[in-house]
Amino acid sequence: MPPQTTSPQTLQDCTTQELAQALAVRLTIAPNDWHRLKGNRKAQASQQIAAGLSFLLNDEPDLALAHLQQAVGWLDRRLAAPPCPSHGKKKAPTPH
Repeated sequence: MPPQTTSPQTLQDCTTQELAQALAVRLTIAPNDWHRLKGNRKAQASQQIAAGLSFLLNDEPDLALAHLQQAVGWLDRRLAAPPCPSHGKKKAPTPH
């Protein structure tokens, strides 16, 4: 007889906070996807909205508001991705 495996949690078994956290993790832009998604307004706003919801449900309204304002900035085009940290560094001139 094969060993019993535990089935994944169903949505009904999760708390609202757990669902929001799972969504925030799912929508977080991974470092290896940053270049591909840095200008994707939907991806950027989704990431911020999910984080904002998670903070709101964990009784952190100030952090929630900050993330939601970031999401609005992406959606209304007030925000743009910063340059890549690894490409944006300029070397200091070498002394002669």
